[in-house]
Amino acid sequence: MTDWTTLILALPSENATARTRLWRALKALGAASLRDGVWLLPRRPELASALAAQVRAAGEAGGQAWLLDVAGVADYEEQFAALFDRSADYAGIDANLRELAAQADEANLKRGLRQARKHLDALVGIDFFPGPARAETERRLLGMEAAQRQRQMASEPGFTEGEPERLDAGQFRNRLWATRRDLWVDRLASAWLIRRRIDRDARFVWLAEPQDCPPDALGFDFDGARFSHVGRRVTFETLLASFGLEGDAALKRLGALVHTLDVGGTAPEAAGFEAMLRGLKSRLDDDDALLAAGGQMLDDLYAAFSTT
Repeated sequence: MTDWTTLILALPSENATARTRLWRALKALGAASLRDGVWLLPRRPELASALAAQVRAAGEAGGQAWLLDVAGVADYEEQFAALFDRSADYAGIDANLRELAAQADEANLKRGLRQARKHLDALVGIDFFPGPARAETERRLLGMEAAQRQRQMASEPGFTEGEPERLDAGQFRNRLWATRRDLWVDRLASAWLIRRRIDRDARFVWLAEPQDCPPDALGFDFDGARFSHVGRRVTFETLLASFGLEGDAALKRLGALVHTLDVGGTAPEAAGFEAMLRGLKSRLDDDDALLAAGGQMLDDLYAAFSTT
């Protein structure tokens, strides 16, 4: 039988801002409203500090609040639990996933799946009485995420035999460069390297498909591109070798980090960089903006590697 916590609020009617702020905070915690000013939650240790914060917020707003623990009551167990039915919320996510399933643009699909995952994780966090709807929605999203990862892996370039050709960076100035859009580690780092050390006036085009590459563009990090995976090198490392940059110890360390995240390795900084890049991608949908923000991260890493 479930034990409950009841929050009773008495707020000044003229302080609409405080009332709205507390309402939003309690909804975010998953609280159910029994009536105006009376909120119910199953008793959970992890909710105690958040509820105590709402009591303080009510006092600071000129009101009062009381937290009351209520032992389980068999006669009301089913009625109270029904207040926390999240089926409609899962149905909303399911409807969004059905729309995404018809999405032909891979970048938009990936962005939509990230948003759906964020919404589902938040909903699961306040689903105190999970039922079949939760399991079905989780199964559907996991399946779509797995399928998207498989397609992404299939689009990654393979390795060609041999060694990168040695080139003069002076012959690669003010050029148009092209790679697959929805930048990830190797493409992002390679674009950063191109602009920082090879072609400072580089212009970039982000491709929906490699076959869309303009004939006058220098492609990188896709099969058939001018610069891609060669031997055991990922694209970033191929660029280092091609343009005589392997003597820079800091760039070599960045290369090891990119290699680790792209095809595997042991660079100790890789996990932290990946986490930060995922954070950037969760809020930036535009590849130009991602290159600017991610490039700053790489600038900072390069500076740190240059001093150690």
